[in-house]
Amino acid sequence: MKRMHLPMFAPVLWLAVALGAHAQAPPQAPLLHPLFQDHAVLQRDTPILLWGQASAGVPVDVRFGDEDVATRAGADGRWEARFPARPAGGPYELEVRAGQTVQVVHDVHLGDVWLCSGQSNMELPVWLALDADNEIASSTDPEIRLLVVPRAGAVLPQARFAAPVRWMPASPDSARDFSAACFYFARELRKTVDVPMGLIQAAWGGSRIEAWTSAASLRAQGGMDEALDALARYDEDSASALAQWGGYWQRWWTARAGAPVGDAPWRPDADESGWHDAPLDLGAWERWGVPALADYNGLLWYRTHVDLTADQAARTATLELGAADETDITWVNGTVVGSLYGPGDTRAYAVPPGLLEPGRNTVVVNVMDTWRDGGLAGPADAQALRFDDGTRVVLDAPWTYLASPDAGEPPRAPWQAATGLGTLYNGMIAPLGRYGMRGMLWYQGESNTGEGAAYAGRLRALRGDWRRQFGDALPMLVVQLAGYGMPPRAPTESGWAEVREAQRRVAAEDPDSGLVVTIDIGDAYDIHPPNKQELGRRLARAARHVVFGEPVVAASGPVVRSAWQADDGIRVAFDDVAGALAATGAVGPIGFELCDAARRCEYADATLDGQQVLLQGRRRLAPERVRYCWADGPVCTLRDEAGHPAGPFEILLTANEVSR
Repeated sequence: MKRMHLPMFAPVLWLAVALGAHAQAPPQAPLLHPLFQDHAVLQRDTPILLWGQASAGVPVDVRFGDEDVATRAGADGRWEARFPARPAGGPYELEVRAGQTVQVVHDVHLGDVWLCSGQSNMELPVWLALDADNEIASSTDPEIRLLVVPRAGAVLPQARFAAPVRWMPASPDSARDFSAACFYFARELRKTVDVPMGLIQAAWGGSRIEAWTSAASLRAQGGMDEALDALARYDEDSASALAQWGGYWQRWWTARAGAPVGDAPWRPDADESGWHDAPLDLGAWERWGVPALADYNGLLWYRTHVDLTADQAARTATLELGAADETDITWVNGTVVGSLYGPGDTRAYAVPPGLLEPGRNTVVVNVMDTWRDGGLAGPADAQALRFDDGTRVVLDAPWTYLASPDAGEPPRAPWQAATGLGTLYNGMIAPLGRYGMRGMLWYQGESNTGEGAAYAGRLRALRGDWRRQFGDALPMLVVQLAGYGMPPRAPTESGWAEVREAQRRVAAEDPDSGLVVTIDIGDAYDIHPPNKQELGRRLARAARHVVFGEPVVAASGPVVRSAWQADDGIRVAFDDVAGALAATGAVGPIGFELCDAARRCEYADATLDGQQVLLQGRRRLAPERVRYCWADGPVCTLRDEAGHPAGPFEILLTANEVSR
């Protein structure tokens, strides 16, 4: 039996750095962090780090297999133990003793651990993917272990998860609700990498990349200081943070392009001319029978009034708004009282003391909706002021509304869970500590298509952030956004295309990152394409190339290398081509554009030539760059002879061919 000793205060150092001074202290029992429990998978071939909580200063003895480590809990009760690297294998037993307390964990395996994160296309479960019944019935594999991180946002980094977690061997019961992309990836990869797989799902539909990145990393990017300052204040003084954020939002509104002078709909004395009566029971505005709102996505203002007695105005009150979709910011008498992202979530905002007045009070709500139904859900009695004596005054005066289709996309409150700043990092990534991993799978970007030009910087920041926590060279596999929406009839700008290009460039610049092309397996009518089996196969292929270094496997399909003006036209050269380039459904590939310096673009005729494509323009244009698959839901048909698709890209022309 081997025995190693660690200094008393070593266990607390990494938590102090990763979680900060204000992290919530977990309870003393059980001794191990919840990540370490029955059926867990620990990362093979790397030192094994274990940690947990005990009484302050108590000696802690940790036994893993045939090895012991003796350590001691720090002044805050945290302890840490490190074991040498081991190859894949198991099962092992893990036992921790601290005084009279003992915890034993069974069926622990050594294998490869993968973090699967992002928004709804990573979260989409097996039961919503293709051929769900058969896939669920055949999902049993005791060598694949699944863990779902509970969905939770937090203002400060957390040491523990928001709800209990457990590792579960893959079975029809456990795989049914697990990430289809993540599960199919592991199932495919095990065909060539025959070791236990531990899959950690940390995903949230509709989430933005900023929510998954730490506040420190976001601040280093610049341009978010005011929002981050409000976030830092929110934990200790939410009213002050709300006031600061409200001022920021209002300045955005008044400074937006085309804003009339003095336009401030939240003010009690605001001009109400041009506002319209809303239905008594409210509900989704798409169903009001108003043609202009039948398909409307954007901002809509609501306004109503409520009369209060002097006694009611003096009481502590909560404003109840019922459910809203998606994001609201709410004022009472011209002061912001709350802002929340959460499609269908109820709103209940504390009203600051002294804000209510005897007589008439004004409530104004701005709701932003980006998809499907939007607005305040109703019924009419869902909106009310609830007082500290238990009484309620329903906001039964008629609501009026005003749509603002040209307002643009407003800033979001930084503490909102899925769309805030650092909130999902704090609530879902920070609790993972420094758990050993083989790699990260990232499928996100749909919620950032409105700011596609900034996405490259955001993705670099997230990659660097997570590597500082989990390992400096930890591989990252990025899923490029699938096609969504009807194909355009003419070249157009596209936020979706900008995000795809950012994903391509960020993956290409780093040898430990890989890009997975999915443009051909999207769905024009469904933002959640169900073919997650093929996505899993492509993720596994990328892992074999990037993570395991298989030389005969390229990460994805043909990858653009360079474009240049040749004597016979513009030529585009590709690497990672299996055989020669090919096109599906046409003599030549469809989807190429030539663009000049002013970003005027035209479709180009394309001819295949081995591992190159020859382009010819159709009118007089001084091309500066080549674009391919540049639309939300483009038609693009370039592949190689093995059937692997070339992904979307934009590339500048060079004087001559560039070799990699």
